[in-house]
Amino acid sequence: MSDGPAQLRLTVANDDGGPSSVFEQLWTPYRMAYIRGEGKPSTGGADDCPFCLIPAMSDEDGLVVARGETVFAVLNLYPYNAGHLMVVPYRHVPDYTDLTVAEVAELGAFTQTAMRVVRQVSGAHGFNIGMNQGSVAGAGIADHLHQHAVPRWGGDTNFMPVLGLTRVLPQVLAETRRLLAAAWPSTHPASPTEA
Repeated sequence: MSDGPAQLRLTVANDDGGPSSVFEQLWTPYRMAYIRGEGKPSTGGADDCPFCLIPAMSDEDGLVVARGETVFAVLNLYPYNAGHLMVVPYRHVPDYTDLTVAEVAELGAFTQTAMRVVRQVSGAHGFNIGMNQGSVAGAGIADHLHQHAVPRWGGDTNFMPVLGLTRVLPQVLAETRRLLAAAWPSTHPASPTEA
């Protein structure tokens, strides 16, 4: 009987010591439902876009941490880690190049504030910050741009999501939202052009 996941080595012709000689494969077939888009909103537009619907909800119901003039910060309903925030423009635009100068500036300021607040509240050691542009690049909701701010801690990687189909999150989302919203400053630092 095996103590761990089955390991498979793939042989690739002409790999010459490349990735196939050092990487092992860990299969996660349950992720295919996510890749195929099951349960995701259609790409029909703003009518069923969660990022367009959330601003009309209460902060608690929408998991909104903070609201700005052109963007808002919201907890990810399906977080990679506790405190996984997204900074989202109110406008329903798909691509970073579609943002106005003001939206880019506030998106950047909100991302910085999100990092400061999560560090203050949870002592995060680092972050993964990024946007997936288009469904081919992994955007779950490709029609409405959103930037992820995923907090990371030393030693926080584990195999629970892969082997146990379980994410280990130490707080319920409502409590995380409350803590982050309480720590979010009521005014944001000036952008470099305003300072």
